[in-house]
Amino acid sequence: MSDTHRIEIAPFDGRVQVRWRGQVIADSTQALQLNEARHEPVFYIPRSDAKMEMFARTTHSTHCPHKGDASYFSLVGSDGVGAENVVWSYETPIAKSEPIKDYLAFYTRAMKSSVDIDVIATP
Repeated sequence: MSDTHRIEIAPFDGRVQVRWRGQVIADSTQALQLNEARHEPVFYIPRSDAKMEMFARTTHSTHCPHKGDASYFSLVGSDGVGAENVVWSYETPIAKSEPIKDYLAFYTRAMKSSVDIDVIATP
């Protein structure tokens, strides 16, 4: 049986900014846009463009047969308030998803998240 699940990964020609609780936590002109069958597009941002001091690795993980195993991060604000497992990353993706290796993606309200994360993409 062949793998007909469509995944397209391409550089996003513009700027992607991620805000949590009104604060910019990532800002990139090097983001990737992943389009996957039956899903909304997801932006992946290099870790170098994120305020990693606000990210705390967790033990949570999930598996996608089309991308591999995802590891997760929680966000922690300077006031100690956090949001659990709202950022994910593929550190050892399968071959067709290799471009997103070590990039970060974020749960948003559009993904039915109750966490106040906004991903703003400007061409």
